[in-house]
Amino acid sequence: MNDNGLKFLHIGETGGRRAIAVRAQSGTGPGLFWLGGFNSDMKGTKAQALADWAAQQSRACVRFDYSGHGESEGAFADGSIGRWLADSLAVFDAFCRGPQILVGSSMGGWLALLLARALRQRGQAGAASPAGMVLIAPAVDFTEELMWKRFTPEIKRQLEDNGFWMRPSEYATQPYIITRHLIEEGRNHLLLGGMIETGCPVRILQGVEDADVPWQHAKALVARLARDDVVLTLVKDGDHRLSRPEDIERMIHAVAEFCA
Repeated sequence: MNDNGLKFLHIGETGGRRAIAVRAQSGTGPGLFWLGGFNSDMKGTKAQALADWAAQQSRACVRFDYSGHGESEGAFADGSIGRWLADSLAVFDAFCRGPQILVGSSMGGWLALLLARALRQRGQAGAASPAGMVLIAPAVDFTEELMWKRFTPEIKRQLEDNGFWMRPSEYATQPYIITRHLIEEGRNHLLLGGMIETGCPVRILQGVEDADVPWQHAKALVARLARDDVVLTLVKDGDHRLSRPEDIERMIHAVAEFCA
């Protein structure tokens, strides 16, 4: 551990072993567990705002970087939904105790749902369990629904022939790599083909002006959530990031509802 509270959790077997960067704040429960987006990190605006609010409330909060992201080890190109889910489970088991509010942004929304499912499938109670979810522009099944099905024939050909495609990003100066493995492995984790049982109430925040995850995608997710206690909030002028001050306020309000 160093001066800024950064810890490293070593997970995986030989050949896939990696150090996951984690920042864990102690405090009261329910704790907060942050799951970030694709190619983002735990120092982002929403993650930092959540950690700051938790500190003000003396509430436990855990955030981390998936392998190949931020301060964690590994190459981004080696990542997959299954690998990042394994990262999430390992951090959850190692650092969380008692009821937890899962706060997932974009890809983190998909991983939050997969994490809850994996915990339920264990068939035994662990040291921590989900007590609620706040999903921000949840990109559930994005590798298939929002990538593969939208790709042009030329992009699909590049993936098939080269094993990767460099995707331009409006959030970064350099394009980032989309691998064929990411797409193909993602098919092992698709959720929208059936009902989704979370075991806890869910709040979803979705921007209507989101060009990456259309608001109709969030609506389709709501139809798949088995519980009645699901609330979808559409932000008319909101984009994908939902990181403006008023968006942060909405996120904190949704989290605080579960902490009352």
